[in-house]
Amino acid sequence: MTQNELVSAREQIDTLDEQIQALISRRARIAQQIALIKQGMGDVGDHYRPSREAEVLRAVIARNRAAGGPLTDETIARLMREIMSACLSLESPLTIAYLGPEGTYTQAAVLKHFGDSVRARAANAIDEIFRDVESSAADYGVVPVENSIGGVVSHTLDELVHTTLRICGEVTLPVHHHLLSQADALAGIRKVYAHPQSFAQCRKWLDARLPQADREAVSSNGQAAAQARQEGAGVAAIASLQAGRINDLNILASNIEDDPSNTTRFLVLGKQDPAPTGQDLTSIVLTGHRNQPGALLRLLQPLSDAGLDMTRIESRPVKGSAVRDYYFFIDFTGHAASEKVRDVLDAVSGTAAFFKVLGSYPRAVV
Repeated sequence: MTQNELVSAREQIDTLDEQIQALISRRARIAQQIALIKQGMGDVGDHYRPSREAEVLRAVIARNRAAGGPLTDETIARLMREIMSACLSLESPLTIAYLGPEGTYTQAAVLKHFGDSVRARAANAIDEIFRDVESSAADYGVVPVENSIGGVVSHTLDELVHTTLRICGEVTLPVHHHLLSQADALAGIRKVYAHPQSFAQCRKWLDARLPQADREAVSSNGQAAAQARQEGAGVAAIASLQAGRINDLNILASNIEDDPSNTTRFLVLGKQDPAPTGQDLTSIVLTGHRNQPGALLRLLQPLSDAGLDMTRIESRPVKGSAVRDYYFFIDFTGHAASEKVRDVLDAVSGTAAFFKVLGSYPRAVV
C-alpha cells in the first residue's frame, strides 16, 4: 500500500466516523421523542422492553451474517447494545441490582445485558436483589441461576418460589476465573478466597497447584478480591480480571476453571411480562401430589404431547416439609401468550399440587 492509498483509506474512515456519529445522535433524538410520546399516552414507567431489544439485536446479527462480517456477531451485538443502552438512558435511566461488590460476574452480566448506561446497584446477597426490585429500589435485578460445572444456584431457586417478580430475560456469560493476589508468585500462597461455585469450578486446578492452601468461601468473588487486597501477600482470590483491577491485584494464573466452556446463566428479574418474540422460554415451578407413582411423568406429559422442548429441569426440597416433597423448576420453549403454551400450562396446573409461572421471556441473543 502506498502512502497516498493510506491517506485515502484514513479519509474514508474519517468520513464514515462522521456519518456514524450523526446517525447515532439522530437515533438518540428519536429516542427522546419516543419518551415524550409514551408519556403523552400515560406510560410513566421505565421504557425498557426486553422483547423489543432482543428483536433488534437478532436483526443486527442477521444483517452482520448477511454482510459476511468482518466483525463477529457478538462484537456487533455489543456495539449496538451500547448504543441502545445510551439511548434508553435518555428515555428512562435504569437501576439494576446485582450481587456485589464491584467486579463480580453478576455485574459483568448486567453490563452485557443492559450496557454501561445503567446505574448498577450492588447487593450483599441474592435475597437482597429480590427485595430491591420488589420494593422498587431497583428497576430490575440480575441473579445467577446455574453454572455448567457447579450446577444450580440454590438461593435463587428458593427465592423464585415465593417472589412476586417475573423473569424478564436471561444472560449467558462465559466465565473465566483468575487467581489474583498481592503476591508475585504461587509459592507462599496459604489461603484462597472464592465463592463456593468458583471453588467447585476450579477444584482440579487448585488440587494440582495449591493443595496446601486453605480454601475459605465468601459471598462473592468481588468480596474474595477485596479480602485478598486487605490481607496482603500469602492470600489469593479467585475472581474476574475486573475485580483484580479494582483491587489492584496481580494475576498469578488465568483461566483456571476446570472446563474451558464454563458458562453461567443469569436471570433478569422485573415486574413486567415481555411480549412474544418467536424465540422465547417459559419457566414454571411446581410440585406433584404426594405418594402418587408416576406423578412427575403426568406433570411433564403435556409438554411432550404439545411438542415443546424442555430445556431444563431441577428439583429442590420443599423447606419445612416433614416428608420428601420437592419443587420442580422447569424451562421449556415457547411463550405463555401462545395458545399452545396456554393449553399446556392449564393441563400441568390441573395436575400439580402447587403450580406457578415464573415468566415467559426472550432467549439470550448472544
